[in-house]
Amino acid sequence: MVYSADEIGARVRALGHSIAEAYRPEDSLLVLGLLKGSFIFLADLVREIDLPLQVDFLVAASYGSEKVSSGTVRLLYDPEAPLEGRAVVVVEDIIDSGKTLARLLPRLQERRPRSLEVCALLHKRLVAMEPRWVGFDAPGEFLVGYGLDYSENFRHLPYIASL
Repeated sequence: MVYSADEIGARVRALGHSIAEAYRPEDSLLVLGLLKGSFIFLADLVREIDLPLQVDFLVAASYGSEKVSSGTVRLLYDPEAPLEGRAVVVVEDIIDSGKTLARLLPRLQERRPRSLEVCALLHKRLVAMEPRWVGFDAPGEFLVGYGLDYSENFRHLPYIASL
């Protein structure tokens, strides 16, 4: 086990409180979850943000059934919520190569949000756009659990483990 359910819970609470401190109720906060991997993290995180907010989703794919990114990011679903003038936080399960965010963030920025930040549960590598909030610096192993999968398996685990 890399991170226990208790460790994850404590860190998610801290992240939610930190995000809540960064915004005001009138900021029209929109939390965008990057599916599928972020869905458990996102659900736990938004319950810890003590502000009015809306939730929408993005779907991108780059892994398929492999343990390494294909390098090609396919966008399968764009959020329907308007971004213009809003405070937007993109929630990502893991930043590995950074290619997904490098493709998504400019596309979201074109919609003119007032601010655009990233909250990642796990962070593996340095990327051009560092997330504002990070749960854990992840080891260089392939991780599963708490939403992270290998070929659509293991997402349901309440902890994070190395495959």
